[in-house]
Amino acid sequence: MRPFLLLATRPEDEAADAEYEAFRRFAGLREDELVRVRLEAGPLPQLELEEFSGVIVGGSPFNTSDPEDEKSQLQHRVEGDLQGLLDRVIEQDVPFLGACYGVGTLGVHQGAVVDRTHAEPVGSVTVRLTEEGRRDRLVQAANLPDWFTAFVGHKEGVRALPEHAVCLASSSTAPVQMFRIGTRQYATQFHPELDVPGLVQRIRIYREAGYFAPEETETLIDEVQKVEAGAPAGVLLGFVELFAR
Repeated sequence: MRPFLLLATRPEDEAADAEYEAFRRFAGLREDELVRVRLEAGPLPQLELEEFSGVIVGGSPFNTSDPEDEKSQLQHRVEGDLQGLLDRVIEQDVPFLGACYGVGTLGVHQGAVVDRTHAEPVGSVTVRLTEEGRRDRLVQAANLPDWFTAFVGHKEGVRALPEHAVCLASSSTAPVQMFRIGTRQYATQFHPELDVPGLVQRIRIYREAGYFAPEETETLIDEVQKVEAGAPAGVLLGFVELFAR
C-alpha cells in the first residue's frame, strides 16, 4: 500500500506528536503508512502525489480568516504551500481529508466563506447528517449514525459553501460540520482524531491560546471526561478503507 501523507502545522512538539499518533491509530495505519510533514518547521518539500494514497491535513494554530496584515510570515508561507498543494490535489483528484484547519484551507481554496461567525468553544456538539451525507460513501464507510457526538474547538468555521460543494453534516453551533468537493475531497469541522484523553491533553497544552479562559481549564476537563464521542474516528478508518491503494 502507498502511504498516506499527513500535513501538520502545530509548533508544539507534544501536540504535534500526539496528533500524529492519534491520526495513525484511529486510521489503523502503521508508522510507515502515515508520512508526516510539519509545515511550520520548513517549506513544503517537492512531493509526487501519485506516491501517496491520499492527503490528510490536521489542526493548526492558524486561522484562515485572520486579517491578512495580522498574519505572520510563517502563516502566509504555510497558507501558500497548502493552497499550491490543493491546486494539485483538485487537478489530479487526489483523495483529501482536512480536519479542523482543513475546513478553512479546503474551504477558502474552493471559494467558501470562512469567518468567525460560527466559532465553537472547546467541548462536544451533536452533529446531524444531511440527506446528502447519508448517501455519501465516506460517511457510509465510517458507519456514522444520523446523529452523533463530536469534539470541537475552533475560532472560525464555514459560513457559506460554494454551489459545487456538498454539505454532509451540520450542528446547531455550525451549519457546516463536514463537506465534500467532487467525490474524493473532504473536510470536517469536528475532530475525528480526538478521544477524551486526546482532548484533555490539548486543553492543557492550549490553555493560554485564547480558546477558553485559563481559569476554566479544570472545569472544562471535568466536562469533557463525561462525554462519549467515539463515532467520528470512523471517518479516518473509512477514508483509509476507501482510498488506500
